[in-house]
Amino acid sequence: MTDSARDAISSTGQALGESTVPAPRRPVRRLALSPSRASDFKQCPLLYRLRAVDRLPEKATKAQVRGTLVHAVLEELFAKPAAERVPATAYALVEPAWQKLQQERPELAEELFTGAEDPEQEPWLASARGLLDSYFGLEDPRRLQPEACELLVETELDNGVLLRGYIDRLDVAPTGEIRVVDYKTGNAPREIGEAKALFQMKFYALALWKLRGVVPRQLQLMYLANRETLKYAPDEAELRRFERLVSAIWQAILTAGRTGDFRPSRSRLCDYCNHKALCPEFGGTPPAYPGWPEPTADAETVLDRTD
Repeated sequence: MTDSARDAISSTGQALGESTVPAPRRPVRRLALSPSRASDFKQCPLLYRLRAVDRLPEKATKAQVRGTLVHAVLEELFAKPAAERVPATAYALVEPAWQKLQQERPELAEELFTGAEDPEQEPWLASARGLLDSYFGLEDPRRLQPEACELLVETELDNGVLLRGYIDRLDVAPTGEIRVVDYKTGNAPREIGEAKALFQMKFYALALWKLRGVVPRQLQLMYLANRETLKYAPDEAELRRFERLVSAIWQAILTAGRTGDFRPSRSRLCDYCNHKALCPEFGGTPPAYPGWPEPTADAETVLDRTD
């Protein structure tokens, strides 16, 4: 789920004769490729355009926000001394984390609930605590000392594609072996979903390999809803192949970006798309193409988190 800013633009009417001063032009951020946006383009180029170029807002779901909440609690949990990383501590962090999230995104409570007294809110918070309970069934955080949580990784490949993403947790052994950990609050996927999840993890592994010169020893996906763990060990040859794949995806994005020809690709995943009403496959019309963003010298900012 994306963070607070969608860079929405509001306009106000001006009285006749009132002088106006044009607002200074905001710098255009340099587009980077994240695992989510790469997956979007593979799934449907038009979806990529509407999310990454047009940056159309999408209403968050309760499941998405719950996932963000659980991630925030786990980050806070690992910031505490090891001995305090017990279930009771995690449960106690849920309510403050939800309050903080509402402060950062005031619209969330309005979108998800009718108000503070909405009878659905407490069961929703309880479901977040249930996912945390599942987490403790998978590992004991008192025995771990991560190098980082919610780590931003950013690196540029030789062909110019800028990779950017957030890693939920990075574990580094005293001997230097790296483990990349990602929490998933949905059920463990099958077939397409599993391939998408592994694509994301290989993306992180590639970025870390380029940044540190070390291939991660293990990629670990933790599916909290059904208490399953998926582990994968990449090697250098595989990451070289994956680098070529990522580079090819980016070149295809650039080609589409020059012309605005981001074509829709119909699939069963269309049923879950927020932008179905704008899709030509379903009788809709996309907004006018705003053009491909060109970077400026001071435009480099961190993209909203989407993974």
